[in-house]
Amino acid sequence: MRRRAEQEQLIAERLKLEGSASGISSSEANHRLSQIKREVQAAGATSPGRSTKGIFKDTCSTDLLFLIDTTGSMGCYINTAKEQVKSIVKDIKEAFLNEAEIRVAVVGYKDHGDPGNPEFLDFTTSTDEVFLFLNNLSATGGDDEPEDVLGGVKQALNASWRQQTRCIIHIADAPPHGRELQNSPPCGYDRWATPGSEPHGLTHPALLKQLISLKVNYAFLRIKAATDNMAFTFFKAYSDTSSDCKLHTANRYYTQANIIAAATHVNVRGSSSSTSKAKAAPAFQEMELGTKFSALQHLVVKMVTSSASRTAVRLSAQETYDSLKTKRRGIELREIREDEDDNAELLETAPPQWNSSSWFDHVLRVEGFSPDVVHGTGTLDDMMAHDDAIMMSVTQLSIRKRSKPFAQGAMRVASYALTSLSTTPYVVKSYKKDRKKLAHLAEDMRIQALCKAFALEFNALVGEESSLDFIATTCLKVKTGPASKDAVMSLEPFIGTSYVKYNGNKNYVNDDIPNDGFNKRAQAFSHFTFERSQGRFLVCDLQGVGSLLTDPAIHTSDPERFKLSDTNLGKEGFKFFFQAHACNEFCVKLALKSNKSMVIPERYTFREHWPRKDITACCSNKLCGKIVHLATVKKSTKYPGFYWCGDCWPQLSSTTKLMCVAKGPTHEFEVSKFFYESQGTSAPRKCNAHREEDIEMSRAEDTRYTRVKERNSIKNCTGV
Repeated sequence: MRRRAEQEQLIAERLKLEGSASGISSSEANHRLSQIKREVQAAGATSPGRSTKGIFKDTCSTDLLFLIDTTGSMGCYINTAKEQVKSIVKDIKEAFLNEAEIRVAVVGYKDHGDPGNPEFLDFTTSTDEVFLFLNNLSATGGDDEPEDVLGGVKQALNASWRQQTRCIIHIADAPPHGRELQNSPPCGYDRWATPGSEPHGLTHPALLKQLISLKVNYAFLRIKAATDNMAFTFFKAYSDTSSDCKLHTANRYYTQANIIAAATHVNVRGSSSSTSKAKAAPAFQEMELGTKFSALQHLVVKMVTSSASRTAVRLSAQETYDSLKTKRRGIELREIREDEDDNAELLETAPPQWNSSSWFDHVLRVEGFSPDVVHGTGTLDDMMAHDDAIMMSVTQLSIRKRSKPFAQGAMRVASYALTSLSTTPYVVKSYKKDRKKLAHLAEDMRIQALCKAFALEFNALVGEESSLDFIATTCLKVKTGPASKDAVMSLEPFIGTSYVKYNGNKNYVNDDIPNDGFNKRAQAFSHFTFERSQGRFLVCDLQGVGSLLTDPAIHTSDPERFKLSDTNLGKEGFKFFFQAHACNEFCVKLALKSNKSMVIPERYTFREHWPRKDITACCSNKLCGKIVHLATVKKSTKYPGFYWCGDCWPQLSSTTKLMCVAKGPTHEFEVSKFFYESQGTSAPRKCNAHREEDIEMSRAEDTRYTRVKERNSIKNCTGV
């Protein structure tokens, strides 16, 4: 008796350890799915939506100021600027789809004491007015080698800057007064060699600080080596806030500048939200003009378009376009402020210890939704037609995460994480404040699922060697654990930290690696999504590690689709993309027909026929969803109809023995807990035989209920 009691006690303790009856019922799961759909619809109905109309024009409209040395040696350059100003403005307008307003100003400077120093034309939209002003400039004066550069910059600061995109084009062949801005050895004769001793007491640090605070991009067109140190000094001032500054390779300080640029890049990557801010900050770039006057037009247009890209990145940081409209107007000088991160957190600097579960010091029990990874011939068309076709299922998980995040943005932090039954490394992304609800995360999850559906067709058309993929995202709500109850978060596979951003949701395109294969594919993929959807969707804001992408944005022609997404700019987003997009060999291979000339009139020509090639599928682990090739995919006879990637397959074979909780003799059964976690549910508590009995009983009960219902219905109809 005693031994039997001990055995029963051990069985009870084991059953308690292994957990109670698993999972939620199918009816409860359906109820939760219906509930989250209603929440998304309700959030969309109450959301005012983003007022995006005109945002392309406001971003790309440009104030362009020519700062020109008008001393004796500069006559040919003044004539070139005069002759090309109309075509320069025309090219800029065409680059911005003829929607942008371009205002031009001119500052001509000589030297102290020269008549007509400085000469100034404030911003105007009239190229005829600019032409006449340049025609009246005379290249005279300049007794010593240095000129009144700082006086010219001071006059430029006093111009009526108004547009969001702001550029100075500086054309000069001589440095300023003051030996600290001159090469070594300094100029042989300089009446004001001591910094600050020139007649107006100007120094470069204060002037450059004002230019940077005004978000003025600065392009110096190099003619002679005499200006190298001046350009290097300007470069250093701008590099304090921007990662997009460059010196020309002919500049004697080019190597030093590269060292500074590399250090700036490292520094900004380690700080909050700073990578995007560094890309958004105004930039200094030195370009070679030399005696090739024909290059002026190309250099100016290139600088303006790249400046507009930085403007777009900066404005993307602002929470709403309406707030932008309250800031942007007014001709007085003032700084255009950005949203700052006032909630910076201390970051984890140690490498993750994936093999040590105790290192992950927060244990959370979470519930939420994961995307269904089914894909068939008509899946993409169905998803494009209606949100309900982007299927999802209920998920229950236990997560271990590191309490200290390893990365952060303005609104979210990212922490290393593991699930309780998998060795796969994950990332948990959570909000610093309760800014978003589960409905918002569910919409983001659906967007990413739609992007994966696009990727499946794209890969089939371009070939496996050129494929792209999007990681699966699961949206979750905390039920128990250190985090506040009902806090929301997303879970996604960890793909590394060396992220590359290929394009943005406005007109940013990564031109630092133009020949990179992943970069080319990403640009073509965005174009493909627009073409394949016949202008209904455009997937962009592509970033990730290699071909594995995350956190995409999507623009929609229908303002009611994906209303909760802050990055959906609608048809204005189409303008941003095509303004910056240059088709590459992948666009040609896909025979894409749409182009930028079709955007403004909205008269598009699309490729009509898209052959279906079902050569890929998705890993059946809903937390993974990796795209796999059908020829090499892993399959298990134990789980027919499921596909597994190389990372999930080994984990599937790991099984554990559980005790069956059904009535009758005590017995064990083997189960893969990983499989059930991969499907978002807990492992079963009964063996196969007893589960099949339950199914049969349930069917019988359903049949009995149906017969009773039918019998009652007949009675009601006959009155018997």
